[in-house]
Amino acid sequence: MSGGKSALVLVDVQRGFADRYWGVRNNPGAEGQMSLLLYAWRDSGWPICHVKHNSRNPASPLHPSHDGNGFQQWAAPRTGEKVIEKEVNSAFIGTDLEAELRRLGVTRVILVGLTTPHCVSTTARMSANLGFATYVVSDATAAFEWRSHLGTRLAAEEVHFHALAALHGEFATIVTTSTIMEELRLQNQSMDPKPASGMSPEQREPRLPEGGSIQR
Repeated sequence: MSGGKSALVLVDVQRGFADRYWGVRNNPGAEGQMSLLLYAWRDSGWPICHVKHNSRNPASPLHPSHDGNGFQQWAAPRTGEKVIEKEVNSAFIGTDLEAELRRLGVTRVILVGLTTPHCVSTTARMSANLGFATYVVSDATAAFEWRSHLGTRLAAEEVHFHALAALHGEFATIVTTSTIMEELRLQNQSMDPKPASGMSPEQREPRLPEGGSIQR
């Protein structure tokens, strides 16, 4: 892919998701993968947006009155990194996320965070509908177990898998952390160690797989 910028959007990486309130979760290594991408984006100077969910439900660990509303310590935003606070599933509703991405010249949105079938999925769908090439990083997202409309229990891994499957090819391209990190490595290898005119952050961005969404 060429042209435009890639923004890393971290969705609801908050302390409250460690609470037993949510039940059994899959992919315990998701935060480790998120952190790899966050540090890579910081090193490269690319746009980063942190999304925080302010639940309207007083019983939720993500309600602003609870400590769980805060970001996980490793994911705390740094100066200059955009923080988006939302009250619904989509990070685009009632926020200035779209305006911020447009202002920065972003054309590609890389989504990581919690949880796959809810706020990650809803944000991915709206991102695609707004015209951004959207990528969801499968091993940097996670889901909790759920009960279906028939009352049957769905394992967290099953919920995660089907949420990604429903996004892929229609609203987003599903990728892995290693795919992006390998593209970064290859891109860095191809760089002249002492370019005469320097290289902008856009020129150093990973060449992600073509795709993002299908226009209907």
